[in-house]
Amino acid sequence: QAQLVESGGGLVQAGGSLRLSCAASGRTFSTYTQGWFRQAPGQEREFVGGIIGNSGATYAADFVKGRFTISRDNAKNTVYLQMNSLKPEDTAVYYCAAATRWLAPTEEYQYEYWGQGTQVTVSS
Repeated sequence: QAQLVESGGGLVQAGGSLRLSCAASGRTFSTYTQGWFRQAPGQEREFVGGIIGNSGATYAADFVKGRFTISRDNAKNTVYLQMNSLKPEDTAVYYCAAATRWLAPTEEYQYEYWGQGTQVTVSS
């Protein structure tokens, strides 16, 4: 059974950095698009960014451009979200997801596989 597991969340001060990892098992996702979403308390889950299978091209929401970077290690079947210059408003549970039927999806319904999420808290 395919599974995605996030790690790397934690507490960091504003201006700091964190790197989240999303390890896949049970299936190889390198040929598919994998994405990151986040959900802050009381808010809807929102798209953060994604990396397209095969090409490795990345795309991201405007609010993280220049601060967050997505990468993938195909040998480890793992996707990363490097977050720099973190702000208190980045505080959320971060989820990784995988889509097998869409090229550059940004909506939740387009993703079939989801991790359990990892908490990121940015203090001011």
